[in-house]
Amino acid sequence: MPNLDEISQRVQDRLPSLLAENQVPGAALAVSVGGQVREHAAGLLSKATGVEATVDSLFQVGSITKVWTATLLMQLVEAGQLDLDAPVRRYVPDLRLADESAGAQITTRQLMCHTAGFEGDLFTDTGDGDECVEKYVATLATVAQLFPPGAMFSYNNAGYCVLGRIVEVLRGKPFDACLRDHLFKPLALTHAATSANEAILHRVAVGHIQPAPDADPVPAPVWALMRSNAPAGSVLSMRPRDLLTFARMHVAGGKAADGTVVLSPASVKAMAEPQVKVPAPGVMAIAWGLGWEIYDLPGGTVIGHDGDTIGQSAFLRVVPERDVAIALLTNGGNPGAVYDEIFGDLLRELAGVELPTQPTPPAEPAQVDARRYLGTYASEITELTVSQDESGRIWLDETPKGIAAEFGRQAARKELVPLEPDTLISVRAEHGRHETRVFLGDDGTGRALYIHSGRATRRADAAWPDRGAAASDAATSGHN
Repeated sequence: MPNLDEISQRVQDRLPSLLAENQVPGAALAVSVGGQVREHAAGLLSKATGVEATVDSLFQVGSITKVWTATLLMQLVEAGQLDLDAPVRRYVPDLRLADESAGAQITTRQLMCHTAGFEGDLFTDTGDGDECVEKYVATLATVAQLFPPGAMFSYNNAGYCVLGRIVEVLRGKPFDACLRDHLFKPLALTHAATSANEAILHRVAVGHIQPAPDADPVPAPVWALMRSNAPAGSVLSMRPRDLLTFARMHVAGGKAADGTVVLSPASVKAMAEPQVKVPAPGVMAIAWGLGWEIYDLPGGTVIGHDGDTIGQSAFLRVVPERDVAIALLTNGGNPGAVYDEIFGDLLRELAGVELPTQPTPPAEPAQVDARRYLGTYASEITELTVSQDESGRIWLDETPKGIAAEFGRQAARKELVPLEPDTLISVRAEHGRHETRVFLGDDGTGRALYIHSGRATRRADAAWPDRGAAASDAATSGHN
């Protein structure tokens, strides 16, 4: 049996220097093994104020919120109020998308596992009122359908806002109140907030961004994204211990520490069962469940989720069979390298699990005819142009759009080389990762229809599918 106190001391000794090496201003970490919790913190909550991070400091958890949203939905399934495989319009009749046939058939299950198929990176601000999520859903009427519902995985923030609206309709109250009443209270959380107004009552981290690729991180100009995206992960903040309290409820078959039943064992099991595979290697988990990312790693199965907001990054990993859970919350810099070292050591020593080796470019990459890949792919937040020069080298030019440009994301040019069939990888690592891009589908002329990096981005000049054909294809796709 590993000595948790010895391991914990090593983490505490290493954490300050590890943050400094990776320009991470501050972080807080919690580790749970069989109910024993150890906590650590180092660095600053804000470089502007010099306030130090503590284990009771609140950080934003970003898209880890999606697992909370999925848990609220499963509670409604248990209450007999929600059928995951019924059309969403049964519960939100006003849902409209640009593709009417897709809008009429999309299910809650497809939204939960990111297979609904419409463009998902939409961060429309619809105000701070209690009706903001309802208003946000109304803005989706012009959103493009990238592929038929159920056809494949594409990470979708907007889909989780629709899920939040389902929760609001069936509970008869705002999403924030649902979080507090149906998760915070039964779990007895003491350091968790659904808004800046609640967070300010605690010691709170500020996100940090880099104004240029090699610049030092500086405090972000705003604290959080808009309230309308709360169900997807724009605002929720907490200390690591409270995040682990939620995770341990899932490990304990849906029971809180005091025995309160938050979720049934059957629902806990269903959330962690694979629903769809993720095409891009090394980008995310290998599969998605109902809310959870699922990692099939050497030594065992791990569930978890990551989260990114404005200058803050969060990591949660759970090994249910070993009753191990780890949460790391950070506020800028290169948190991926901190995650790699801390989680790599802890998962190995506490759960016997090895983190996967990140994909790297081959030492002698083959030259390929890149005509299938060339061209421009576009979404609401980015334009991606793939080209090949006279020497055969392949380049990807990324141009941020919309909110990505507003929040300072920089244009970039990257060289790509072949990794696997229809998969290219960046030559240069960023934050310790070589990005992979998978080219999928056919636009009818032999060119790839999508470039996939966790999200499917559609070729800009490709013809859109016939809506009737899309409906026919989707009808045979199953849950995936």
